[in-house]
Formats: sequence, structure tokens, C-alpha cells
Amino acid sequence: MPYVHIRVTDEGVSAEHKRQLIEQTTRMLEQVLGKPPASTFVVIEEVPTDNWGVGGETVTAVRARERG
Repeated sequence: MPYVHIRVTDEGVSAEHKRQLIEQTTRMLEQVLGKPPASTFVVIEEVPTDNWGVGGETVTAVRARERG
């Protein structure tokens, strides 16, 4: 019973993106490990950019500087 937890920042992840992630992750586990789709669980968690840090600062700050 595979369980996959995908964490992404909450920057423009559409319902269609999530559908594709769930579908393709499930397919990959079936193809690579022979796991049946009915027993594969995929959870997508969207994390606010204020709560995601990289290089010692929040992604919010990084994005602001990139737009700068």
C-alpha cells in the first residue's frame, strides 16, 4: 500500500496540475513496483511560501527579490 506525500509551494498549482500529479504518480508506482492503483494513496500538500525556506530565507522573500 504505497503512500506518496508531495509538498509544493502554493504558487499556481491548479486542480488540473494536482490531477496529473496523482494520476502519473499512481501510474509510475504501478509500472515500476507493480503496485495496484486501488491501493496507492497520493497526498498533495500546498505550503504557503512564508512557511517554505531556502538559502536562509522564505520563498516569499526570494520571489519578491526575483520580481524586484
